Amino acid sequence: MEQTVLGIGTRLQHTQFGPGVIVGVKYATYIISFIHHGIKEIDKTDQQLDEIIAENVSAEIETVSDTEKSLLKILRLWGGITENVPLGDRWIGGAMVLQPSDPSLKPKEVPIDVFFHKIVMLRDRIRVLEQQINAHKKLTDEDKVNLQQYITRIYGSLTTFNVLFKNKEQWFIGEKGSKED
Repeated sequence: MEQTVLGIGTRLQHTQFGPGVIVGVKYATYIISFIHHGIKEIDKTDQQLDEIIAENVSAEIETVSDTEKSLLKILRLWGGITENVPLGDRWIGGAMVLQPSDPSLKPKEVPIDVFFHKIVMLRDRIRVLEQQINAHKKLTDEDKVNLQQYITRIYGSLTTFNVLFKNKEQWFIGEKGSKED
């Protein structure tokens, strides 16, 4: 592998640090974001690096703005970007209290914003699952449709949480809401 021509966005495998993506290029090193080890600066001639998918192959050093654009592209490719989803105004600073039926037991209080973040993350992971099903090469169209129906039912089960969202466009929509009029 020609180490000096890899660009920002190239996916790599490192023997010690595992999978990663080049997020910056310096004269003699790559700045690589590793999934399990964070950002590391690695020498371009490191023998432990293996190229998986080359991107932006060039001998030039990238500028900061190019780096920022490439980083956003990488994050989208790896499914890591979540859209900014605002919590409904009336819930900001609120808490969810789970009260056991047994009065001798303490209630559990969870900040609404923490709970809301978990709901949004769940939604994003279901969306990624949906994309992976649609792009799967070995599943038949019938299998994809059947799995899509389960995902639609999952969204339907989550519509209870729509009350937390500030914007209606970001609501969960189940089977009834997905049918065309």
